[in-house]
Amino acid sequence: MRASAALLVGGFALFGFLRRRKQPAAPEIEESDPRAEDLRQKLAESRAIVAEREEFESAETPVDEVEPLQDPEARRRAVHDSARAFAERMRERD
Repeated sequence: MRASAALLVGGFALFGFLRRRKQPAAPEIEESDPRAEDLRQKLAESRAIVAEREEFESAETPVDEVEPLQDPEARRRAVHDSARAFAERMRERD
C-alpha cells in the first residue's frame, strides 16, 4: 500500500517536472512597440491618481477611531426641537 502511494506521488512529481520543462520561454518584447509608450503613460497617470486618493483619505478619520455618539436619543430630541422651532418661525411669518 505504501509503495503504491509512493509511486503515485512520484508520478505526479515527475509529471509536474516534465510539464514545467516543456513550456516555451516567454517571447521577448521589442522596445519599438508603439503601444508600450501609451501603456507607460497610462500607468504613470494611474499612479498619480492613487497618490492623490491616499493623500485625500489621510485627512479622514478611520472608522475604528471614530468616537461613538454619546446619546443618540438626546441628538434626536435636539434635531426635533430645532425643526419645531424652525416650523414655528415659518408660521409666525405668515
